[in-house]
Amino acid sequence: MRLNAFWLKIIAVFGMITNHTVIALWEVLPWWLAAPMYALGGLTFPIMAFFVVEGYRNTSNLTKYIMRLAVFGIIAAFFHPLVFGMIIFNILFTIIVGLLCLVMYDKMQSRPLFWVLFCLIVIGTAMFDWGIYGVVIILLMHIIRNEKTRRTLPLIIIGLFMLSSSLMMVLSMWALNQTPDGFFVEILAKFGLNDMEYLWVTSTFGIGILVAAFLLKNFNGERGHRAKWLFYIIYPLHLAIIGGIAFALGLIDLSVFNIFGIIGL
Repeated sequence: MRLNAFWLKIIAVFGMITNHTVIALWEVLPWWLAAPMYALGGLTFPIMAFFVVEGYRNTSNLTKYIMRLAVFGIIAAFFHPLVFGMIIFNILFTIIVGLLCLVMYDKMQSRPLFWVLFCLIVIGTAMFDWGIYGVVIILLMHIIRNEKTRRTLPLIIIGLFMLSSSLMMVLSMWALNQTPDGFFVEILAKFGLNDMEYLWVTSTFGIGILVAAFLLKNFNGERGHRAKWLFYIIYPLHLAIIGGIAFALGLIDLSVFNIFGIIGL
């Protein structure tokens, strides 16, 4: 199976939509349907990260590329809380930071200084969409020389790590949930960790990342249909639509938009 860039991007968009649907509509979806839908979300960022690196290498105007990401990232930020229930830096901002790291890697003469700064940046992106993994994947896909290795190795490592750590957490929470009512049960409930079905569903995310490695391995290097604006437009649009559905079903707590209340003013 050989895939061109257009179809890989279509797959990435489909995975994003299904994953975000689960997050927004979890309360009305059966777990057996939610599990594969959530797993598909693991496909999206790895595929987009690969094409971000390709875009960085081939763009004639990096500043314009970053500005375009920033504009759509800001637009998407208005709808992001409707799906995720919180205000964080969305994936387009993660991509921007990743691109800046690529510039630093290529321009900085001191490699030790770069790695120190990169580690600080990774820590700083912990509250971004895709957390600390996002910029790491982008950088690895840039600095690994072998073509097939750079498409697959970072995703295999991170996918296996996320899958194994998620399963360990699920099993640990399951064991703690077996204790009599008391301290542990109250703590788990406070953080939503007593919902074992949700924990099982979210543990499938690493599977999607591993599948993404397989798909990128089979990228044929061809562009296919032009889809320059596909992700830019669909990203905020699908958040608005899914968030609107969740709002209509009464699943949205609009207090998430009360920024002043969140920061205690």
